[in-house]
Amino acid sequence: MTSSNPYDRWQALIAGLYMSIVGYSVLAGIPVISTAWSSLLGFSEPQVGRVAGADLGGLSAGAVLAALVISRCNRRWLIVASIGGAVVTNGLCLLFQDYTSTLILRFLAGSASGVFTGVAVATLGARTDAARAFNYLLFSFAFVQAAELYWLPKLSMSSIYTVFAVSYLPALLLLPWVPARAKGAANHESQTKAAPTVQEHHLNEGMTIHSSLVPWLCLLAMALTYVNIGAYWTYIELAASDALLDGEWVSSVLVWVSFFAVLGCFVATVISDRFGLALPLLLTLLIHAACVAILIPGIDKARFFVSIYAFNFLWIFIDVYQMGSVARLDSNGRFASLMPAAQGLGQILGPNIAASLLAASYGYTSVFALCAGASLLAALVYAVAYVKLSRDELEPNALGA
Repeated sequence: MTSSNPYDRWQALIAGLYMSIVGYSVLAGIPVISTAWSSLLGFSEPQVGRVAGADLGGLSAGAVLAALVISRCNRRWLIVASIGGAVVTNGLCLLFQDYTSTLILRFLAGSASGVFTGVAVATLGARTDAARAFNYLLFSFAFVQAAELYWLPKLSMSSIYTVFAVSYLPALLLLPWVPARAKGAANHESQTKAAPTVQEHHLNEGMTIHSSLVPWLCLLAMALTYVNIGAYWTYIELAASDALLDGEWVSSVLVWVSFFAVLGCFVATVISDRFGLALPLLLTLLIHAACVAILIPGIDKARFFVSIYAFNFLWIFIDVYQMGSVARLDSNGRFASLMPAAQGLGQILGPNIAASLLAASYGYTSVFALCAGASLLAALVYAVAYVKLSRDELEPNALGA
């Protein structure tokens, strides 16, 4: 049976996946990009955190803007406008490479990317099988991340910006594959059933009243998780360098750890199919905090190796569970378009708080303590969401037992 949902077409899936990967490209390569800002442009460690926070915080701002207008605007025009903004701002980064200019331009580039990514994620989130689509995204992300961590260190700063700018252009060819408008509620209902029963009406009304807070709590937990990810992923390579670990060995570990994350997609999916999403997510967040906390006493090769492999492997777990949770609780994709905003909010807070800690001479010990604490707090917020949902008479098992 052919689905009446235009977002279920394979063309929309391909377009959404490509655009999402491009939109998240800075996030994927931030360890080596941070090192490039430090080694090629001479930025200090606190300055690196500020620039990374501006870039990834712009992602949040742009995604919020996309969420506000996406239901009223032609999505294809949003894509074209965001591509123009991303190409221009990345191009200007080639000309102006001082700290202040870079800080402003990376925020603007991140904002354009946020609009672009917000539309892309909303395209995936509007699918009937949204959770599966997000699994495809994370699987693809692992390969792209590995490629970036391998190739970007070989490039100049100007070449890195050029790669980012050019990567947006193929999306222009995919425009016809992206549905121009959001799914209309009235149109969708008329295609599926003539009119809801009284029982269904009360069910839908009750879900809005009783469950609307749960997706927001999931987004808050996602933001806190990305405080951890943003600070850790921005500074892990610089922290390893500060600990005098061999640079080539560190670079090779970063590349292979990304390929290892592919296995995480499969394992996370198998676990969620058997045990649901909520309990595996809580356990994963606790272990994620532990794999960061082992670096608090100091960094050596063994601790770095265990921490980075466990961190990236479990990062994929967390994204599978969190994106899947929002997809299951949000049938119309309204909250899905806010996921890049939640991730970007964490990404601007994490590196900036870490930068302030380093500027105050607290060292990398404080940065990793921040990361572990953010992950624990995310687990607490998600536990509150799970308890609220399990008490909801209408949706007691939405995320699994």
